[in-house]
Amino acid sequence: MGFMEVKEAAKNYEGAMTKFLRDLIAIPGESCREEGVIKRITKEMIELGFDRVDIDPMGNVLGYIGKGEKLIAYDAHIDTVGIGERSNWTFDPYEGYETEEEIGGRGASDQLGGIVSAVYGAKIMKDLGLLPEEYSILVTGTVQEEDCDGLCWQYIIQESQIKPEFVVITEPTDGNIYRGQRGRMEIRVEVKGISCHGSAPERGDNAIYKMAEIINEVRALNDKLHVDPFLGKGTLTVSQSFYNSPSRCAVADMSAISIDRRLTAGETYEMALEEIRKLPSVQKYQAEVTMYKYDRPSWTELIYPTDCYFPAWVLPEEHPAAQAAVASYKGMYGEPLVDKWTFSTNGVSIMGRFGIPCIGFGPGKECEAHAPNEKTWKADLVKCAAVYAMMPTLYYQNL
Repeated sequence: MGFMEVKEAAKNYEGAMTKFLRDLIAIPGESCREEGVIKRITKEMIELGFDRVDIDPMGNVLGYIGKGEKLIAYDAHIDTVGIGERSNWTFDPYEGYETEEEIGGRGASDQLGGIVSAVYGAKIMKDLGLLPEEYSILVTGTVQEEDCDGLCWQYIIQESQIKPEFVVITEPTDGNIYRGQRGRMEIRVEVKGISCHGSAPERGDNAIYKMAEIINEVRALNDKLHVDPFLGKGTLTVSQSFYNSPSRCAVADMSAISIDRRLTAGETYEMALEEIRKLPSVQKYQAEVTMYKYDRPSWTELIYPTDCYFPAWVLPEEHPAAQAAVASYKGMYGEPLVDKWTFSTNGVSIMGRFGIPCIGFGPGKECEAHAPNEKTWKADLVKCAAVYAMMPTLYYQNL
């Protein structure tokens, strides 16, 4: 089967993909409330002739095509963030909009477009007989990524014992192929004080003043973190602050902050925690430094607790999955740019924790993620479906 036939087949599905995406956008599906979106994806997979469609106990939808024992997976998280400040939107984020070129709405780029292209890419494989008989294709619509990236795949790998040869991450890539990302972790720093009446602050021990010193040292630490030649520099920032005080006219007796720590290649959570613990003000005030845990129930009420640690990962350029993605793109759309994500994906578990190779290619742009007036492009949906459809054949040929 030639590249042009696949490209044409994908173009012929543009209308169906547009309708599917608009249907998904219209169903609110924030993390832990994705049931309606999962059921709409299940319906589409069944109608398109997937050989098997399951919803696992966590609430992820798993659609299979093919009978081979070896597995290639295409992953799209299907939860979204909220809409934020409604006045920043120029259109209804769930009604969305459509032009000849664009589709707007919450999740259009991050990343409901990814599940649409993956489902139709698998459909094209089946239509045109592109899947090597030793292989099956798994398309996953996964939950809770916006809350806890990779948790869904911790469950899929550890509990369902599903281990593909490689996974295509369908998060938005600005039309490029991505082979890695920085990791991240969520850190809490807490310091105690002693309350007293605000009219005589010298009688107490103000926890907020202590935390102010800690924050200044945390801010300075950002400039001293490790730099990787491909993924770039590790970073950190204070993302939240909390306090306890008996009243607004009393000295605060507890202060805490959350730190968003981005981990580049070569950094671990132990290193990151130790860097904070060694800060002079942290030691001076005996502040407690810990990593957050996540234990929020999924839409099915399943709780699968985990540490809020999401490792970095990098796929070598010469890996057969990377080569298949490049060759598929090149055969239909020209030479691709191979790069990396700025943000985090489910690859933190798939490759970061479990070492299963990941390669990234998905419709939409990174800058649309979590932004008001989010949109994606119909041409991207078509392009990604076509590239996905050719990848298994090219991967098999390169082994």
